[in-house]
Amino acid sequence: MITIIAKILKALNSETDPAQIGLAVSFSLIAGLTPTLSIHNLVVLFLVLILRVNISIFIVGIGIFSGLSFLLDPVFHRIGLGLLTAGPLEGLWTSFYNLPLLRIERFNNSIVMGSLLFSIALFVPAFIFSMFIVRQYREHILERVRNTRIMQMIMASRIYSTYQAVSGWGSNI
Repeated sequence: MITIIAKILKALNSETDPAQIGLAVSFSLIAGLTPTLSIHNLVVLFLVLILRVNISIFIVGIGIFSGLSFLLDPVFHRIGLGLLTAGPLEGLWTSFYNLPLLRIERFNNSIVMGSLLFSIALFVPAFIFSMFIVRQYREHILERVRNTRIMQMIMASRIYSTYQAVSGWGSNI
């Protein structure tokens, strides 16, 4: 747990572009809210490995959004059911189901369809919001946090020594 916190702090405090962190949050939103074993998550993983995305934030984001997905399942069901029962889209869903590759994707499941649509709809807002949060943190909060007494105590603790080891600043790796 301490190592995870240290990696998040390293990503936030590093010279990593906020867009890389924003992409990590956005891709983890899709991978975390939708079922794990799916083709679209393989595409997301491929994009994460190809693009410059912060892997630590991506992995932590998957954990957070996977936990949230269980709470949001009723919302996903309603969205997916509304989409799957829409009359004008019936032919599209039938053709999707008749294609073997898309049948594996399980688009006929209301929760799968709803969670995918929900996560895709939130991709760009999550990207913009997380970039904004990282920039605001770096501009306004980082120096204040470093100067607080609590941070001074943390800097003397095991968390900070682990952070230094992970970030490469410390002598022990």
